[in-house]
Amino acid sequence: MARQEESPKKKTIQDKIAELEAKRVGLELGGGKERIDKQHASGKLSARERVTRLVDKESFEEIGLFARHRATYFGMADKELPADGVVTGCATIEGRLVHLASQDFTVAGGAAGEMHSSKVADMMAMSLKTGSPFIFINDSGGARVQEGIDSLAGYARVFYNNVMLSGTVPQISLICGPCAGGAAYSPALTDFVIQTQQGRIFITGPQVIKQVTGEVVSAEELGGPQAQMNKSGVVHLIAQNDEEAIQLCKRLLSFMPSNNLEDPPRMAFNARLKSDSGFEDIVPVDNKVPYDVRAVLARVVDNQDFLELQPGFAANIVIGFGRLQGRPVGIVANQPCVLAGALDIDASDKSARFVRFCNAFNIPLLTFVDVPGFLPGVEQERGGIIRHGAKLLFAYSAATVPKITVVLRKAYGGAFIAMCSKGLGADRVVAWPTAEIAVMGAEGAAEIVFRREIDAAEDQAARRKELVDEYRETFANPYVAGGRRLVDDIIEPAVTRRYLARALESLHGKRELRPQKKHGLIPL
Repeated sequence: MARQEESPKKKTIQDKIAELEAKRVGLELGGGKERIDKQHASGKLSARERVTRLVDKESFEEIGLFARHRATYFGMADKELPADGVVTGCATIEGRLVHLASQDFTVAGGAAGEMHSSKVADMMAMSLKTGSPFIFINDSGGARVQEGIDSLAGYARVFYNNVMLSGTVPQISLICGPCAGGAAYSPALTDFVIQTQQGRIFITGPQVIKQVTGEVVSAEELGGPQAQMNKSGVVHLIAQNDEEAIQLCKRLLSFMPSNNLEDPPRMAFNARLKSDSGFEDIVPVDNKVPYDVRAVLARVVDNQDFLELQPGFAANIVIGFGRLQGRPVGIVANQPCVLAGALDIDASDKSARFVRFCNAFNIPLLTFVDVPGFLPGVEQERGGIIRHGAKLLFAYSAATVPKITVVLRKAYGGAFIAMCSKGLGADRVVAWPTAEIAVMGAEGAAEIVFRREIDAAEDQAARRKELVDEYRETFANPYVAGGRRLVDDIIEPAVTRRYLARALESLHGKRELRPQKKHGLIPL
């Protein structure tokens, strides 16, 4: 009698669970230990390590671990790409919900295909639905060329969602490795970009540039953090490594609300408001003597904790976040020690974009003015200083958050208007006694107003000096502006912090209605 074959053993639920755990462990290893070790050797964390360090302990819920591409061309049919090269999900940071995506360079160089980008876009959509910030950690060789136009369609979906999230929830990009080609446009569409020393971001790589133009440039010179901070202005903060980038991301988030329907989080701060005579030693009375305005800002904000953004780009204007009695504020200030604080094309763009971010997310604006005017020159005129300067006028005029302006020293011409003057809707404008508010500086004005008298004088140099002094005595002070209600008050420098804190408190409930329309047409 023939032996009857044994029927296969039925799997129990424990067997199924063990199989699941084995699959999960395998997928979570990404490209494997050897590639993770290589990542560490290059000074970078793995995709999952970045997530773990960014979010609160055990708060990360991964979404899409078992996602798999459906490409079949060029040997892709049987190619396993764990999580399709990107870790996505939700978590909390300091107890606040965020959604995030972290590209995995150990899996096919983090190349983005259809499913990869679909996972990212889905997380962005969840950010929008839940009113939570979106964080995208970039470390990718670019589009997955084996998937052809499917990878491009994936990019397009990400870009579209960047625009849908814009002004609704904060978006932060971390550049922790390569971010090349079309992929670079997603960070550019987000609110803030943090780049590590290992990061490289550019549209066209050095090899292609050499082929097309003959120019020889390294990846560092082209897309390194210094190039993208100091030259292009794409990057807002530079970190030495992934760990520092993660800490900067957390610090940046702490100033922002989770979405545009909330107020920014206020921290407890119980120190008594008092006069600070230290202000008086910072700003020289002589308007030709430079100083670092950041010394003023440090004394205004709580604990001298000022987070400056884009410090290497358009350094003649300073922007950043601080707190005043625990309340987050956005700060814009002329920097007299760079180009005398004059407004140029890049400074106008830099500050206008920051003003629009603060307005979108209900962050009050403090503006500190020491500006001789818009920067003169053929290069500026041909580069479009009129169009770019108009962006700053537009941004301040459109902003409905509390706007408080402090005139420290020079406030000349159209630049005085552009730096959130009363005419652009500032709620409070105050001046220090050192303030000079005029159409232009006394020397230039005297040459125009008193030209005939100077020409007719026997001693033209002496008469010019006399008339310059007369003009300065008349206008180089804040009292004429105070008389015209262009300045609400003239305050002692020592009470600046106290004045601003009380003004912010009184303006907290500000409501301002604007004409109903789709959107204004900023002069881009």
